[in-house]
Amino acid sequence: MSKKDMNLKEIFSELLLKIGFDSSDIEKKWLDLEKAYSKKSRHYHNLTHISSMIESFTAYHAQLKFPDEILFSIFYHDYIYVSSKKDNELKSAESALAVLPAQTTVNRQLIFDAICATQQHQHNANEDINWMIDFDLKILASDWNAYQMYAEQIRKEYRIYPDFLYKPGRAKALKHFLENDSIFQTNEFRDLYEEKARFNIEKEILLLTS
Repeated sequence: MSKKDMNLKEIFSELLLKIGFDSSDIEKKWLDLEKAYSKKSRHYHNLTHISSMIESFTAYHAQLKFPDEILFSIFYHDYIYVSSKKDNELKSAESALAVLPAQTTVNRQLIFDAICATQQHQHNANEDINWMIDFDLKILASDWNAYQMYAEQIRKEYRIYPDFLYKPGRAKALKHFLENDSIFQTNEFRDLYEEKARFNIEKEILLLTS
């Protein structure tokens, strides 16, 4: 296990202990989570993605009213990920609620809603969920080399589809982001990352359609 994974395990374990899990059950929950995110089919939606989101969570922790719910949601939001399925977020949300103990300190509905919100990435009435959406999408505003790597990883996850199906499908999904008033849902992320994300997305669409 890498040092980064060790740190993730510590954060996960401390959270679960805090929100009502039995200490004897936490190791098994971590192993289940690690197994899910370490499948060979996961080139992007893996523990590295979770770690990146937690870096953002740590940086903006003070902005959150319900940090425990959002942190738990981050860990489980891609727990189920099958590229050919459309209900990954719903299944992940259901899985997240299923592992919660009967006596927990967290708001189950908020966790369910936060995970489901990572499907459409639309503005939410709950500001904590908007932060979670932005943490999930921060990759879109990476420098171009990192963005290219992300795009290649997504392509590998959809490798069952030939280019003639994948390219227009991916371009359509990316255009959906551009059609929104803004990609990011919080003022902070819009100010920092909106312009860069739009540049990257437009550049990828050009590559996909040329």
